[in-house]
Amino acid sequence: MTSTAERRSPAIIEAARRTLERPLASYQLVLGSTALLLGLGLIMVLSASSVYALRSYGNSFAIVERQLIFAVLGVIGAVIAARIPLRVLRKLIMPFLLGTVALIGATFFIGVDVNGNRNWLALPGGFQVQPSEFAKLAVVLWIADLYARRQKYLGTPRYVLTPMVPVAGAVAALVVGQHDLGTALVLFALIGGMLWVAGLPAKQMSAVIAGIFVVLVFFVATAPHRVARLLNFTDPLADPDNAGFQSIHSSMALARGGFWGVGLGGSRQKWGSLPEAHTDFILSVIGEELGLLGTFVVLVLFIVLAFAGIRIASRTDDPFVRYTAAGITIWIMSQAVINIGMVLGLLPVIGIPLPLISYGGSSLLVTLVAMGVLINCAKTEPGARRALAAGRANRARGRVSRRS
Repeated sequence: MTSTAERRSPAIIEAARRTLERPLASYQLVLGSTALLLGLGLIMVLSASSVYALRSYGNSFAIVERQLIFAVLGVIGAVIAARIPLRVLRKLIMPFLLGTVALIGATFFIGVDVNGNRNWLALPGGFQVQPSEFAKLAVVLWIADLYARRQKYLGTPRYVLTPMVPVAGAVAALVVGQHDLGTALVLFALIGGMLWVAGLPAKQMSAVIAGIFVVLVFFVATAPHRVARLLNFTDPLADPDNAGFQSIHSSMALARGGFWGVGLGGSRQKWGSLPEAHTDFILSVIGEELGLLGTFVVLVLFIVLAFAGIRIASRTDDPFVRYTAAGITIWIMSQAVINIGMVLGLLPVIGIPLPLISYGGSSLLVTLVAMGVLINCAKTEPGARRALAAGRANRARGRVSRRS
C-alpha cells in the first residue's frame, strides 16, 4: 500500500519543477534569498554587537545603526544596479576598476590600521570604508567584460590567461600588501574559478593553481601570527589563550546552542569571550542563539543563492551575463565557505566576513550591489522581461481599478 508521504513526494517534486520553469524563477530566488539573509543579518548584528556596543559607545544600538545605514545605501545601489542597462554598466567597468585600485593605493599612505590590517580609509562622521571589498566586484565585472569580448578566442589558453591573470593578480597583490590575506584569498579563488568557467585546459589550470598556492604559502610564512594560526587550527587546545582562543570559544558557542538554540539574545560568548562576535564569527552567535536549525537555515539560503547564480549563468545567451553571474556566485560562495569553515574549525582563522550577515559596511554595500547586478542578469533569461512587464501592467490596472 502506498503511504500518504510517498504519494505527496511526486506532487511536491512536480510543483517545484513547475515553479522553476517560470521565467522569473531565478530573479525571485536571488531576490528572496538576499532579502532573507539581509534581514537575518541585521537581527543578528544587533544581538551579537549589543554588549560590545554598550561598552564601547554607551549605546547598544550604535553598531547596528551603522550597519542599517550601509544596508539602506546598499539596497539603493542594488536597485540601481538591477535597472541599469547592461551596455551602460559595461562602460562603467574600467573607471570602477581604476578607481578601486586608486583607493587601495591610497590606503598605503593615508590608510587606517584595524587589527593590524592597513586597508581602511576614514570618512566623515566616524565612518570607514574598505576599498578592497569593492575590488571583488570590480574584478568580477572586468573579467566578465574581457571574456565576453574575447568569447570566440577563448579556445586558445593565452587569450584566457592574459591579461586577466596579471591584472587580477596585481589587484590581489595590492590587497596582500595591506596584510588582508582573507580578501586576497577570495580574489585568488575568483581568479581560479573564472579560469575554470572560461574553459582553461587542465595543464594550464594546474599551473595557475600551483602558482596561487605558492604565493599564499609565501605570505603565510612571512607572518608569524599566520603561521601560528595555520599550525594551531587542527589542535586549538595546544594554545588556548592565543592562537586557539577564537576557535575554542566558537566551538563552545555552537555546542551550547544545540539544535534549537538558547534563544535570540541569550548568547554568553558575545559578552566578551568570543572576539569579533558580530563580524567574522557571527555564525557562532547564530549557532548559540538559534541552534543548529538557525545555522542550517543560513546554509540553505546560501545554497539557494548559489543555485540561482549557476542557473542564470547556464540559461543565458549573453556571454557577459554568463561570466558575470558565474563570477559573483564564485565570489560569494567562496567567501561564505571560507567563513563557515573557519567558524566550524575546518579552516584556519582568517579575517573574512560572512556575506550579507556579518557586520561590515563596505562588505554589505558592495555585496548588495552585486546582488542587484545578479538580478539584472536574471532579467536576460528567456521570457523574464516579458513576465516583469506583464506584472507591472497588472499592478497598474489594479491601482486604477481600486481608484475607480
